[in-house]
Amino acid sequence: MKEEKIITPTNGYLMLFVFFIMFFGGITALIAAKNPIFIIFILFGIFIAKGFIMVQPNNSRVLLLFGEYVGTIDKNGFYWVIPFYTKNKISLRASNFDSERLKVNDKLGNPIMISTILVWRVQDTYKAAFDVDNYENFVRVQTDAAVRKLASMYPYDNFADDGHTEDITLRSSVNEVSEALEKEIHERLSIAGIEVLEARIGYLAYAQEIANAMLKRQQATAIVAARHKIVEGAVSMVEMALEELGKKNIVDLDEERKAAMVSNLMVILCGDKDASPVLNTGTLNQ
Repeated sequence: MKEEKIITPTNGYLMLFVFFIMFFGGITALIAAKNPIFIIFILFGIFIAKGFIMVQPNNSRVLLLFGEYVGTIDKNGFYWVIPFYTKNKISLRASNFDSERLKVNDKLGNPIMISTILVWRVQDTYKAAFDVDNYENFVRVQTDAAVRKLASMYPYDNFADDGHTEDITLRSSVNEVSEALEKEIHERLSIAGIEVLEARIGYLAYAQEIANAMLKRQQATAIVAARHKIVEGAVSMVEMALEELGKKNIVDLDEERKAAMVSNLMVILCGDKDASPVLNTGTLNQ
């Protein structure tokens, strides 16, 4: 298989000077000498004019001669090539591609909506021009395929209640998922000579039919986790209170009173509403 070949054609300004001499010199000689032979110089000048080519920065021209690859011009400037060359323009600039939102299933089978943002550019003009039919369409199709594959490899999020505790998830592991996505897209686009500069998830959400249910599930998980922390803190505070009361001999509590005190403190510390105290105006036992 052929590879990209960088060429530097003839300087365009030099051939522009030759064009002026042949074309305008031929016209002048034809008028002065009135000899039809000078028409050849005029026609040759017109032939030369068709070979001028201008390459802008970060652009390239792929040259073909009767269907055969000649080379690629990747440096900006003003050049002249054989007029019989076919000159195909390929941009070397970085391009953004924001894919459509795709509905796919994650690793756990939950339907999600996902899209990706891809930054890419052509690295090998020969592969981009001849190894694929349309390299821009190839980028779009293969990016969508890579996103579908990536979504099926990881769960959207972790839920402790279902027994799935993946280290990498689509929602929380942004860097790891972006690296995996970039690697997957690079492997697919290398056949077209495309360099992947950056790939990341642009949109991620549950599909509409399960979005409300998953939102309630996330809220319930957050509430349970918060309650767990509250209970741990309350137990620690009650333990510290009993220990300090015992050290300083502030009050002597039997087991029954300790149990009542622990119950009251736990209700106060773990309740989601402010406690309403009841004042005891009698003895300790009343």
